Formats: sequence, structure tokens, C-alpha cells
Amino acid sequence: MKATIVGMLTAIGLVTVAVPSNAHHSFAAVFDRDSPINLTGTITKVEWMNPHTWFYIDVENVDGDLENWGLEMGTPNMLIRRGWRYDTLQVGQTVTIVGFSAREKPLTGAVRTVTLTTGERLFGAQNESD
Repeated sequence: MKATIVGMLTAIGLVTVAVPSNAHHSFAAVFDRDSPINLTGTITKVEWMNPHTWFYIDVENVDGDLENWGLEMGTPNMLIRRGWRYDTLQVGQTVTIVGFSAREKPLTGAVRTVTLTTGERLFGAQNESD
């Protein structure tokens, strides 16, 4: 009886631990440091949430069409420690980003730096080595 209860609790514990760990990803598995991007565009949406902050910008491509890029940054806590505020990025604001494109998702990237129209440059806080 004790062995059954211990076995069930162990199985529940393993499932509980395993599920959240699948939700996160390695930077190198998703983004390609050999594919840099440099984009200037207008912010259309900002999502401050864990595990990563995302914002979206409309960028004009070479044909003159707008493309909406999704850009990932670090956690809200990491960004705040690096000088960000929740109102740093505003819909309608123009920004320039330097970062890396995603390996498999078009129009998706990881942010290294964001430069505001004021000239202020902030780091995207993807990891502590940035």
C-alpha cells in the first residue's frame, strides 16, 4: 500500500516538473546568431509577461509593403533591472532594433538592443551574458 502511494506521488511529481520545463526554449534552438537583423518600425503591440516580453513592429520591406515583426526580449524583471519601465515602449512609437532572426519563424526575432527616437539605447535582456 505504501509503495503504491509513494509511486503515485512520485509519478505526479515528475509530470508536474516535466510539463513547465518543456515550455521554455534554448536561445540557440530558436534564434540564429549568424542571422543578424536591423529593423526600424512603428510599435503595434507590447506584451509584458513572463517568460518573455514581446513587442511587434510594422516594418516597410523593399517592395514598400508593411511586415509585422514579432520581437522577443527577456523577462519583465530582467528588463526593469536594465533600465526599462512598463511604459518605455508605446504603441505608435518608432524604434530601431538590432537582434537576430528566428531559425524557423519568418518575421520573428530576438532583440539585442532597442534604440528609441530620443537616442536612448536599451538592451533586450535575452540572457545575462548580453
